[in-house]
Amino acid sequence: MVSTKIVLLGYMGSGKTAVGKKLGTTLNYSFVDLDHYIESKEQQNISTLFQNKGEVYFRKMERTALEELMLLKDPQVLSLGGGTPCYYDNMDFLNAQKKTATVYLQTSIDELSKRLFELNNARPLIAHLTTIEQLKEFIGKHLFERLPFYTMADITIKTDGKTIDEVISELRNKLI
Repeated sequence: MVSTKIVLLGYMGSGKTAVGKKLGTTLNYSFVDLDHYIESKEQQNISTLFQNKGEVYFRKMERTALEELMLLKDPQVLSLGGGTPCYYDNMDFLNAQKKTATVYLQTSIDELSKRLFELNNARPLIAHLTTIEQLKEFIGKHLFERLPFYTMADITIKTDGKTIDEVISELRNKLI
């Protein structure tokens, strides 16, 4: 099956955006970051949207945006927010789409912690964490909650110790 939509999911810091952009270019597919799509529609960033309208509103917008993007006929690589698979029946919805492959970019707690610790001020969800130990504990709890949804993906790619090109190569082999 040739997928005309490739949906990347995983925890923040797993490489969804970096892999998605390069994969889109490699395959000549458009690349869409779901959070950026929502920010563009709402004319405000996700943090402000959460603050002004709350998480319930955001999750409804997220689902509406997913439905809109799935209706588009053009080939696309779509990068989800880390929590997107966990709300409503988003994974069932995505997995039911024709010519769509869902891909979990699986990254260990240690690797995520290393990647995110340097950037935690840029991520509102983890900005309050001041030590790597706190970050590891936070990620561990989150991953435990989200793993049942992430593992519903059609394909799982382990990203630890791999370059973006290596992840893309492995994914392309699994898509064939």
